[in-house]
Amino acid sequence: MNFNDLNISDEIKSSINQMGFDKLTPIQKLTIPKTLGGSDLIGQAQTGSGKTLAFGIPVVEKIFTPDRSPQAIILCPTRELCMQVAGEIEKIASEIKKFKVLAVYGGQPIGKQTRVLKKGVHVIVGTPGRVIDHIERGNLDLIGIEMVVLDEADEMLEMGFRQDIELILTKTPPQRQTLLFSATIPDEIKQIAQKYQKNPKFVKVSDKRDNLPKITQYAFKCNIKDKFEGLTRLIDAYDVRLALIFCNTKKSVDYVAKHLKKQDFSVDSLHGDMTQKTRDRVMNRFKNGNISILVATDVAARGLDIDNVDVIVNYDVPQNHDDYVHRIGRTARAGKTGLAFVLVSKDEINRFNTIKNANSTKIIEKELPTPKQIRNIKNRQTLKSAEVIIKNENLEEYIDVIKEYSSNKDYLIVAASLLKMMREN
Repeated sequence: MNFNDLNISDEIKSSINQMGFDKLTPIQKLTIPKTLGGSDLIGQAQTGSGKTLAFGIPVVEKIFTPDRSPQAIILCPTRELCMQVAGEIEKIASEIKKFKVLAVYGGQPIGKQTRVLKKGVHVIVGTPGRVIDHIERGNLDLIGIEMVVLDEADEMLEMGFRQDIELILTKTPPQRQTLLFSATIPDEIKQIAQKYQKNPKFVKVSDKRDNLPKITQYAFKCNIKDKFEGLTRLIDAYDVRLALIFCNTKKSVDYVAKHLKKQDFSVDSLHGDMTQKTRDRVMNRFKNGNISILVATDVAARGLDIDNVDVIVNYDVPQNHDDYVHRIGRTARAGKTGLAFVLVSKDEINRFNTIKNANSTKIIEKELPTPKQIRNIKNRQTLKSAEVIIKNENLEEYIDVIKEYSSNKDYLIVAASLLKMMREN
């Protein structure tokens, strides 16, 4: 099925075409017709499956633009995801005149958001806390809401937003349409669905996404005290340019980032205890390539969408397979290939085996590279760089110097000494 087959406006079809999309992803194919038909829905799908368009297209299709009051609200766990979702909604609606969408989140002056709200907005994309702030200040009335979307619902619950979400839902009309998207479906989500949805359709897209086979996955078993050294060996051995390292706790994030900095790696960290201003600064540095390694927790990395991440490292084994798939899906974006590593200590073996058995593609177990192997790899990388210079640059001046200096010496010995000098300085 492609987007032209959907019962949506020509303006939206044109916008989707300009965005470069043709065929629907599985989650879009299974949910959009149901949502356009008015059904409540629970969609289980991983990040990268195309779920933003899955709910974004029906949201935009159902907006009546002459009415300038909010008609749809999308709740997201983080500021980053709010901005990303709002940007996608704007693209979908780019050919619809006077269509207004607003992202509301903490860390931005509330006055600016208030002024935009008072001018009239069709779609609100917000974090639960800031949405409630606007409701309590009288800036936001949800009486006209016809559609509510809970995006990354499991993460919002994990971050403690359940009470906020339920309060927002009670402020919307009972006849609203409610869509719930989540990577996992824990009991809390089932309880919210039972309480606030009307006979929802349940749709699950398997983890066997198109990009997973493009990710080569390796596991390295090691003692817990050797994990950090193992991490640095992997970074050296695989010539990492842009890497995302996942840890299970903020304490682990701080430890890894601190010790990588001590070894002069270009690194920064991201976790939920940081101020929004600090998180924005770190995210921008990583997106712009000013740092090559970002160490983060799962929640902090939600909404992080970088096309050129070479390597994902699971410094800690994730809690379950869904989290594993979500993490490694941050590489091999936009048709590229990628690497995913997991470091497994003895007390994590059972959890790792559960993930490995559930995985749709093979996780290859390997030994960590030895210091000697890393030296050999680095030597070969230096010689590859030399090959590029040989092909592309004029070396006559340097050849003359070598000839003059090496009249009684073996060229091979001179080359070896130069390589040693380069590698050790």
